[in-house]
Amino acid sequence: MKNPVRFGIIGSGMMGREHIRNLLLFPQAKITALADPVPASLESARRTARDQADGIALFDTAEAMIASGTVDAVIVASPNYTHRAVLEPLFASGVHILCEKPLCTTMEDARWAAEKAATHRGVFWTGMEYRFMPPAQVFIDQIKAGRVGRLVMLSIREHRFPFLVKVGDWNRFSRNTGGTMVEKCCHFFDLMRVIIGAEPVRVFCSGAMDVNHLDERYGGEVPDIIDNSYTVVDFANGARAMLDLNMFADGSKNQEELAAVGDQAKLEAFIPEGDLVFSPRVGFNNPKKLETSHVAVDQAALEAGSHHGATYYQLEAFLKAVAGEGPVVVTAEDGLRAVAMGTAAEISARENRVVAMSELGF
Repeated sequence: MKNPVRFGIIGSGMMGREHIRNLLLFPQAKITALADPVPASLESARRTARDQADGIALFDTAEAMIASGTVDAVIVASPNYTHRAVLEPLFASGVHILCEKPLCTTMEDARWAAEKAATHRGVFWTGMEYRFMPPAQVFIDQIKAGRVGRLVMLSIREHRFPFLVKVGDWNRFSRNTGGTMVEKCCHFFDLMRVIIGAEPVRVFCSGAMDVNHLDERYGGEVPDIIDNSYTVVDFANGARAMLDLNMFADGSKNQEELAAVGDQAKLEAFIPEGDLVFSPRVGFNNPKKLETSHVAVDQAALEAGSHHGATYYQLEAFLKAVAGEGPVVVTAEDGLRAVAMGTAAEISARENRVVAMSELGF
């Protein structure tokens, strides 16, 4: 049996710990190092590793972790604005990298990361968990197989809870996150590109911070992150997509709803409910012919994270790529283009105008 892949995790907050819980499910992976400048976060993450905890080396920087020679692969789960600084020593080392979304918070840094990844000796993978939610995967596969015919319209809705509290409250400010449309919505812009199979040409976003964080102050500053928005995206092949985001809809039955309408049928997916609903065209006043199916998720994968099992399935695919047994499913270029769409949406919301992707060089 091959030796397990030695994993280091940079950033030991909520997402870092989710990766730890999921890595424990893979015998071909071993957690050997953690890096974080906050000692309490490091210790909490180390304890999350359970029976592997005693063998984990702790570091306060990415540079120190890489210099130790204790890792073959690294997961970057540090705050968004740190990604470029963290990636620099990782690129120099040649280790395999899974960098959590968003790739970076600015177009300059995201382009830099994509350029470095193109010649990187190891695997480079942008963490886009939403692609790997089992209902979303089945939804994507059925659309690609032509079940709705020629795809014309795609609608994605996420109605959820507000942004959670982070160490140092870094996620309350767009300068640290790239803005909500980059930080949160890069997931959905990535899904749009995958499902539609074309590149965006125009983006219009209407959004604001209307409910959440209004009474919060950090060093005298008021947060500036969008908490609700509608975003419409036109694609080069004529299809159009819409994102409906609300971050004060805590009581929603489903956090994510996907709906694709083609010239022959409509397909919907509901998460975490797990149901898919297929609705073929039947003509005016004729009986409906709805077909409902359910997509099951491995219970251990569900319990190990908060992304409907997606972190497990993404790590499974990443490990295959590291072993040379599968492709890199989400490239740095994918990460760059998702940041670009989010950046266009942020500009559109601030300036109340349509933004052409050509303005950003795409």
